[in-house]
Amino acid sequence: MKTLLVLLSICLSPLVFAEAKLTIDITQGVDNPTQIAVVPFRIKRGVDLVDDVAAIMDGDLLRSGQFAPITRNNMLSLPNKVRDVFFRDWRAINAEYVVVGSISSAVGGNIELSVSLVDVARQQEVLNRKIIGQKTRIRALAHAASDAIYEQITGIKGAFSGRILYVSSDKLEDGFIYRLHMADTDGYNERIIIESSEPVLSPAWSPDAKQIAYVSFEGRKPAIYRQVLATQEREKLVDYPGLNGSPAWSPDGKHLAMVLSKDGNPDIYVMNLETKALKRVVRHFSIDTEPAWLPDGKSLLFTSD
Repeated sequence: MKTLLVLLSICLSPLVFAEAKLTIDITQGVDNPTQIAVVPFRIKRGVDLVDDVAAIMDGDLLRSGQFAPITRNNMLSLPNKVRDVFFRDWRAINAEYVVVGSISSAVGGNIELSVSLVDVARQQEVLNRKIIGQKTRIRALAHAASDAIYEQITGIKGAFSGRILYVSSDKLEDGFIYRLHMADTDGYNERIIIESSEPVLSPAWSPDAKQIAYVSFEGRKPAIYRQVLATQEREKLVDYPGLNGSPAWSPDGKHLAMVLSKDGNPDIYVMNLETKALKRVVRHFSIDTEPAWLPDGKSLLFTSD
């Protein structure tokens, strides 16, 4: 039996690996999600694709909780150019925006994804974007298109091109197996970072998304590790007696906040990752945990009882 323990962390850079095993269901969003129609893209001669770009984009926008993609069965027409968009067709099904486009060959064996966003109420094109990349990264191109549409409509940078870290567990006859995974935000291209018979907790991205920190109980007690994703090189940062947990990277990537109980109560400490020097920043008899950096890197938020 596989159990998804926790969905924890997201970063905003794409990376492609394998197939999807994680399914993410958004059960609640805004009260009045934006009605958007992503029309199937025209695939021009010479392009052979397995993935459905429009379906990928539908999934992205739906998972945001802010959009309600219109199903293809309800579309009255299937244009792939802005000039072929008949606004009466889309007003009839209450569409607020329509996405049309095409996929064609590009220089160097790449493919070009041409995307246009049309505002039905204003009856005009509000976004035109051409995204070029490798055929093998078609999902990444679709996520990039979703990011552009999301930002154009909401004014907020999209995160569909990002990656997530999550922990799962499988029950075995003699215990459990725990895995720390990395995947695209839609659960595809999953890669296992670490596998252990002991729990793995609290994964956190470095600001440049090249490293992660996490807590592992593989030595029968909690320890905080840092791992380089490209080389899989890992380093044990702390494994003091008691609690070692809640790693949080500083915005400049040079320090790691954490919770340690080595001096008695669980308190917040900050480690200089170059020198490994520790600074205790909270000293109190109550429990202090879950540190988070403010964007300027000069202050921390944390939970305390």
